[in-house]
Amino acid sequence: MIRSELLAALARENPGLRLEEIEKIVGTFFDEMSARLASGGRVELRGFGAFSTRARDARTGRNPRTGETVSVPGKKVPYFKPGKEMRARLNSD
Repeated sequence: MIRSELLAALARENPGLRLEEIEKIVGTFFDEMSARLASGGRVELRGFGAFSTRARDARTGRNPRTGETVSVPGKKVPYFKPGKEMRARLNSD
């Protein structure tokens, strides 16, 4: 699902809200999640899962085009851990 599909689904389920209001709500939601993760925090959505960040160490990589070795600095990457309910829905027969 992409953002526009999410907005359309919310608009269908909430006919009393204007599209601009729905866009603002979704934008605020994602902005707050991003800000929390950027500050090193964690975002937990009960029944869905938890988003956090993990640190990747610096390493030596290789340029695939030239074969030259390059230094790749350490960085933080987003990590998602699905909740129990999400895992159950994904693995139901």
